[in-house]
Amino acid sequence: MILKESNTPVLNGLVLAGGKSKRMGTNKDLIKWHGKAQRYHVADMLKKFCKEVFISCRQEQVKEFNPAYKSLPDTFLNMGPFGGILSALQAEKDKAWLVIACDLPLLNEETIQFLVDNRDPQKSATTYESPFDGLPEPLMTIWEPRCYSTLLDFLEKGITSPRKVLLSSDETLILKSSNPEALINVNTPEDLAQVKKILSAGIYGSSSISNNHS
Repeated sequence: MILKESNTPVLNGLVLAGGKSKRMGTNKDLIKWHGKAQRYHVADMLKKFCKEVFISCRQEQVKEFNPAYKSLPDTFLNMGPFGGILSALQAEKDKAWLVIACDLPLLNEETIQFLVDNRDPQKSATTYESPFDGLPEPLMTIWEPRCYSTLLDFLEKGITSPRKVLLSSDETLILKSSNPEALINVNTPEDLAQVKKILSAGIYGSSSISNNHS
């Protein structure tokens, strides 16, 4: 972990793995794209960039976890990724959180490194622009501590969309990825089949896959 300045908030990692994967029909966080359950694969990648890494989950999932990994059960319930992010910011209010979804099978360390290297702790968040719709990608974002109060304000208004939070603020730094395939998320069996073809071919970078981005 490298801090650019001594007053930069320490960076924790959070793997979002609390979804019920209804469209996929099987738990996305347990798919073994790279030899182990994806939630653990992403957590292992994050350990190189973060002081501590946690896997965001529902309370009933905790008993299933490998004890070598830290879980962070939602305290804000039934809100999807918004609840996971808010729960993390509440758990350690002085930390920034690098949040990554568990359904990005083509994610690589270079993509994480670029986000961390270009982080602006004076902003509320540093994120990627989605290559699929041009909007900020909330599930591949560094959320700074100040975001906690912002998310609570949105919750009070009944808004639980992390993307809307990023879009609403001029304090969001949005980066372009040189490897858009790294941001492909897999939500359906059709997505899974397409990404399997990319992985088996061993070639990234064509941008030829369509993505039903959530």
